[in-house]
Parts: sequence; C-alpha cells; structure tokens
Amino acid sequence: MKKQILYVSALLLSVALMFGTTGCKKDSSNTALSLKTLAAGSIDMNGATAPNNIPVNPTITATFSTNVDGATATPANITLLRDYDNTTIATTITVSGGVITIVPVDNMASGALHKLTFNTGLKSTDGEALGTAIVRTFTTDGFFAPSGMVAYWKFEDNANDLFGMYNAAASIDISYAAGRKAAAGKCATFNGTTSIIEIPSGDQLMTDNFSLSFWVKQDTINHPQGNFVIGLGAYYGFQFEIGGDNCKLAASYGYEGGGDTTFAQDLWWNGDGKTKDNGGFQGFVFNKDMTGSGGVPALFKQKWAHVVCVFDASTKTGTIYINGEKMFAQDFTLWPAGAKQLKATGLKYGGKTPDVVNELAFGFIQSRAGTMWDTEPWGGYSFPGANHFKGQLDDIRIFDKAVTTAEVQLMYDSEKP
Repeated sequence: MKKQILYVSALLLSVALMFGTTGCKKDSSNTALSLKTLAAGSIDMNGATAPNNIPVNPTITATFSTNVDGATATPANITLLRDYDNTTIATTITVSGGVITIVPVDNMASGALHKLTFNTGLKSTDGEALGTAIVRTFTTDGFFAPSGMVAYWKFEDNANDLFGMYNAAASIDISYAAGRKAAAGKCATFNGTTSIIEIPSGDQLMTDNFSLSFWVKQDTINHPQGNFVIGLGAYYGFQFEIGGDNCKLAASYGYEGGGDTTFAQDLWWNGDGKTKDNGGFQGFVFNKDMTGSGGVPALFKQKWAHVVCVFDASTKTGTIYINGEKMFAQDFTLWPAGAKQLKATGLKYGGKTPDVVNELAFGFIQSRAGTMWDTEPWGGYSFPGANHFKGQLDDIRIFDKAVTTAEVQLMYDSEKP
C-alpha cells in the first residue's frame, strides 16, 4: 500500500512537471513586441536621423514584430505631441495584425517639431508588452504655421489656395517675382492701379475665432497714397489697409441677440502709445509707441513686413502683430455700457447690402463687382489714383482660430528674410 501511494505521488509529480514544462515552453515561444518599421508614406521615421519633411496630414504606419492587441492601441498608449506648446494632437488609430495606422484628425502645424510615443501599455495579442517606451521625433514640412489653417495662398505663379477651396476666380494684372528670400519662393506683385485677385465665397472665411497672417511689401516711393491691401466687402466683411500714419483691420462682428445684424469695428493702430491708462480709449489695452521711430508707416515702407491680425472670441480681444511683435490690442469687454461690443460673438459677414459682394479681394478694399464708393476718387476701383495696393504680397493665411503670441513669433522666425 505504501508503495502504491509512493507510485501515485511520483506519477502526479511527473504530470505536474510535464504541464509546467509545457507552459514554460509556450511562454518562451511568444515573440517580444518590438517596433520594426515606422513610416509616413515613403518617409522613414525610424532611422538614425529624425525626418524634417513629414506632411501636415500624414498617414503613419508602425509595423511591429507580432500582432498587436487592438484594445491596448489607445490614445493613452500612443500619443502624438506638438512640441512648442506640449499640445496632444487627436488621432485616429487602427490596428490590423502587427500594423498600427495613425492619422491626425486635423492638419498638424507645418514646420513644427512633433513627438510620437508608443508607451509600455501597448501589448501584443500574446500579452507581451513593450519593454520600454518608444519615442520618435519629426518635423513637419515647410515654414512654421499653426494648425487651424483654412486657406493659404502661396503665389507660386498662380493665386490658388493650397487647400483648393478658395482658388482665384479672377487675377487681373498680377505678375509673380522672387519673394523675400529664396526659401519663400515667389510672391504676387500689384501695380497700384488695376491689379486685383478675387476669391469667391469669401464670407465662408469669417468665423468667431479668426486670424489673418500675411507678408506685405509696400511701394511708397511710387505710390504715396493709402493702400487697400485686402478687402472682403470692405467693413461688411474684413479689410486690411495701410494709411498715412496707421494700419487697421476693419471687420464685421456678430453679437448675442443680433440675429442677422452685425456691427463694424476697426482694429486700428496709430502707434501713438495711448491706451486706456494714459489718455487713450477705454477699450485699448496695448499700443506700441512708435512716435520716436518713424511711426507705423516706417514698418512698411519699401520693406517686407509680417502682419497678423487676431480676434479671440472667448476673451473678446483683438490684436495686431507686426514682425512677430504685439503692436496693438483692444478688449471689447471694456467698451461703454450698452455697446454691442460687449456681446460680440466673433467675426461675421454682414454684407446684406446690395453694393458689396462676398468675394475676397487682394489688392483692393472689395472686388470689382462691389459698387460701394464707386464714385469716390479714393474708393472706386476704376480710378487709377484710388487706394489700390502697390507692392507685393506673399503667404496669405487664414485660420479659424485665434493664434497665440508664441505661434505668431514662431511664424515670423521661420519665415523672416
């Protein structure tokens, strides 16, 4: 009996050892999860050198050594980060076998450093996790420009929008020449009498949060009068002009309770340094003093200048930047009691009047189809001596967001001559 017990015990031990050995062999046969390739189209993102030409709308494919557990391929375990402001970029993540595809939901900022991370929570279908996090950096192609861009005119021998939504319907007496530097390519040249570019459906570019960025070189020697640089139905849309001692963005705004009605307001900078605190209007919160350095026109005369105009609907503030520097800011919340500005919701096209149309014009205050000020020698397109723009324009961008001060500085640093 004792021998039988010993025999059974030995048999059970052998079986246990057999199953234990089999289990160990199964575990040891699992393939460790590791990254084999990483690419955006044909661009290698897994090499010794971080690429600097990734498109802003890439499809990134990561191929792993074994099949990936799709339940672990989450935004917590696969992160895409914009470096300059540490913003996490939303992505769509899909898994097919050992391949993970990562696509940003919106276009990324151009010319900006990004970081893609696969964290240790990512696992294979066998339960094998990454041993250590995998981090790869890359820079998107082109000059720096923030995300949120909805239109971009680069003027490389045409007036097409690079996004294809707002191509020119008419381009009158425009020539193209070398821009501010070789890397910037070409720019559009305006003759100061008849040159104009017209873009249909410009009203669609007006959004609550709004930013306009462009490079301008004003020819003041041959054209000393004021310059209507850009216009969408004048102040019924938005217009940027350079005057004798100022520059401004005049625009139309919607407001709470306004329905289809709007109000017009200038974001107007004359460089006298006056704010709400030293004799200026109560809504002016910043005004760069240019009285000792040639005034506002000195920034534009015969030289390239980078202009950014911003309206932030959340704070009801408007700002003008020139050459990366804040020059003027106003705050609608500081307007007098009862003013519509206090209820402003953002930019809104107000061109319900028959004498303007919803065409965005480069080179004048409105398109040729608009009849407002047609009989005025300064405001009628048919008058050669009107305030037609004479000079050059380049890299006009419109955003449906309020770009930040940091983004403005990065744009200027990236693109400056």
